[in-house]
Amino acid sequence: MLRLKCVEPSNGKMTTAVFGTLPFPSQSGDQIVSKAVSAAIAALFKRTGKIQAAVRAEPVAKLLQGSVDGFDFIGNGMLMYNGLRIEDMELYVQAVSIDFSAIFSGQVKLRQPTQATMRVVLTEEDLTNSFNTPFVVEKLQRLQYEGQSLNFEKTQMILNDDKSLTIKSQIRLGKTTQTIDVDMTAQLDVQERRKLQFVDVKYDGDEKANDLGKALIDHVNALLDLDKFALDGTQLRVDRARVRNKRIVFYGIAKINQFPQRKMVKK
Repeated sequence: MLRLKCVEPSNGKMTTAVFGTLPFPSQSGDQIVSKAVSAAIAALFKRTGKIQAAVRAEPVAKLLQGSVDGFDFIGNGMLMYNGLRIEDMELYVQAVSIDFSAIFSGQVKLRQPTQATMRVVLTEEDLTNSFNTPFVVEKLQRLQYEGQSLNFEKTQMILNDDKSLTIKSQIRLGKTTQTIDVDMTAQLDVQERRKLQFVDVKYDGDEKANDLGKALIDHVNALLDLDKFALDGTQLRVDRARVRNKRIVFYGIAKINQFPQRKMVKK
């Protein structure tokens, strides 16, 4: 579902005169831009739920010069092509200059970099499913333990009431059929505004399970660098991560040098 919210100009006659000759005469300029940006964002995902978009431009005629006072985007149920899912995403983009002529070809081009505040929500179910996607499993299996490859089964992420996170998984070494149950509880920490780290880790199990768990935590911490997951032309920075009600909420900013295109995540 796509919902558009537009700022109405104070001078309706002026708007009619300026936009009456556009390819979409029944739509105002901010509606056109809202639809184009929303469609471009939706194209980055395999599937989305409800999307609300609002372009702010007053007067609307300034869009012809590519000036936008701001752009707000709210979406939920956003499934990425790699299988990762985002429960909620909010982006509030600052004033930006765009190439208005590119809108009619379905493209969004920025004339200069901009910045957006963001709020991203992941549920416990999202996190568990993510750790079991081929995209994440392949990265986990790059870790070798005692010279053997690892096979992960039934990996589970639990968000606890005390704001800690528990990771459980059944791991087979090499071609053996016996599994090692790892069970680790940690706090989530944000370092350098771009690295998500599991810290103050407590391990449950025997010595072998603990040793394997420590190796796994080190490996996962090395993977959780936002610069490895950012789309081309964007840079993500997290100021705060909050664990509450079976959800992790990230607050931060997105620096946008160019409007992102769908791409494979950096390896």
